[in-house]
Amino acid sequence: MTKNWNKRTTAVHGGTRRSQYGEVSEAIFLTQGFVYDSAEAAEARFIEAGEDEFIYARYGNPTVRMFEDRIAALEGAEDAFAAASGMAAVSGALTAMLKAGDHVVSAKALFGSCLYVLEDVLARFGVEVTFVDGTDLVQWQAAIRPDTRAVFFESVSNPTLEVIDISAVCTLAHAVGATVLVDNVFATPVFSRAIEQGADVVIYSATKHIDGQGRALGGIILGTRDFIRKTVEPYMKHTGGAMSPFNAWVMLKGLETMSLRVNAQAESALALTEALQGHDGLARVLYPGHSSHGQFDLCTSQMGKGGTVVSLDLKGGQAAAFRFLNALTIAKISNNLGDAKSIVTHPATTTHQRLSEEQRAELGIAPGLVRFSVGIEDTDDLIADVKQALAAAGEGVSR
Repeated sequence: MTKNWNKRTTAVHGGTRRSQYGEVSEAIFLTQGFVYDSAEAAEARFIEAGEDEFIYARYGNPTVRMFEDRIAALEGAEDAFAAASGMAAVSGALTAMLKAGDHVVSAKALFGSCLYVLEDVLARFGVEVTFVDGTDLVQWQAAIRPDTRAVFFESVSNPTLEVIDISAVCTLAHAVGATVLVDNVFATPVFSRAIEQGADVVIYSATKHIDGQGRALGGIILGTRDFIRKTVEPYMKHTGGAMSPFNAWVMLKGLETMSLRVNAQAESALALTEALQGHDGLARVLYPGHSSHGQFDLCTSQMGKGGTVVSLDLKGGQAAAFRFLNALTIAKISNNLGDAKSIVTHPATTTHQRLSEEQRAELGIAPGLVRFSVGIEDTDDLIADVKQALAAAGEGVSR
């Protein structure tokens, strides 16, 4: 039984299935299909598969199921479905439950691909979406209608690090019977209490902190057993968004060290934020776990720590931001986050480039904004590297 284990123990041992060989490291079942003892057995399994019975890897696989069981136990969810990527999880969870004529309320501060799903894909199929300032409960209350089917938001927004009050939004949504779906990637499973705080569905890009080492794509949808097996699974298994067994094995290995990595990253992110307070080259330093952040108290009560990402707004705009990125020697320029390596990106020209200038301005994605995903390198080395890069940016020097 795993229900009495703490998170770090669950992340190492939860959901383990061992073969007759008693392997220590979880087995990778690299098979797309399964053999039946008889035609009658095949017929019976297609009618109703048992707990440890599988049909096809697109429907389920022993390695994938271990990952689903482990992270469900970690998150406090009844069940989970592993997807091919974080965006497969987001689009799958939403599309599986929605139909033409449904109404969705969403925070407008979202990752660019999430905005595409809501603004373009769902709208194309007749779903009405209303966008609100996620930090403004008055706007949520005004937008949620008696016929609202779903509410969607990032618990910490990408890349401006606004914190949404999960409990308060859930209370408003549940009053009309709406399902609350939370993209929780910045909170990480380590700091998450989203289900306890009222969320019905929690979604992660496992590509980020769960893998944590830049190796594989993956996503996970967590919720009630009915939602996962009766709503999500039929849609995902027929549309092909399932996770591969090898990637599931990678994610299982990532879960084992996730707490150690994420807590170290959060401590370094806080130290970096403190070291950059009042820096002449910065208009803003955004980190929810620092007292300078406008939602510090909410972040502390909701997550405990501020996560692994710091956003820096350079005064010199895009030119200064580019000089800063090019002058860094430790952090790597990439568009991922949550990695053991520090990663830096310029959202206005990468992850959010498809948005108009007006949309980016409304979301606070300034030309000088840089998203810094803090890795597990030595904290003092990271601080020194960021400071020298800021000096180079201010002097107009490019490496």
